[in-house]
Amino acid sequence: MLNILFVCHGNICRSTMAESVFTDRIRREGLAEKVHCSSAATHTDEIGNPPHRGTVRKLKEEGIPLVPHRARLLTREDADVYDFIIGMDAENLRHMRRILGEEHRSKISLLLDYTQTPRPIADPWYTGNFDETYEDIAEGVDALMHYLERSRLLG
Repeated sequence: MLNILFVCHGNICRSTMAESVFTDRIRREGLAEKVHCSSAATHTDEIGNPPHRGTVRKLKEEGIPLVPHRARLLTREDADVYDFIIGMDAENLRHMRRILGEEHRSKISLLLDYTQTPRPIADPWYTGNFDETYEDIAEGVDALMHYLERSRLLG
């Protein structure tokens, strides 16, 4: 089983959206038995809260089921469970490295690093633009899936 964790600041917008998009993709491709994913936060601001209403709205608009979710904090123990720990921007990356420890650096990346145009995914909590966030996440999930397939990590 391949385990993937998506991470953002509060775990109610970007990482939750990525978890739902990726979960839907692996389900549609018949890979649910081979891949598990979840999401977490680097800060305690939203712990225990459900996904942001903008995330819920955008996923519904795209026909993607929202995974049952309450925000949770990234822990050092996650490095022992997850094969890929994927953040959304440079700030996430710094906090992920601090929480997980530099010895797990090889597991840590940004979602859009898997694309032809690596860049951060803007936080819709601040921008209000859940459409742009969705487009970036969909692009990142596609690129991540291609990477996993090319690397023969999907079996």
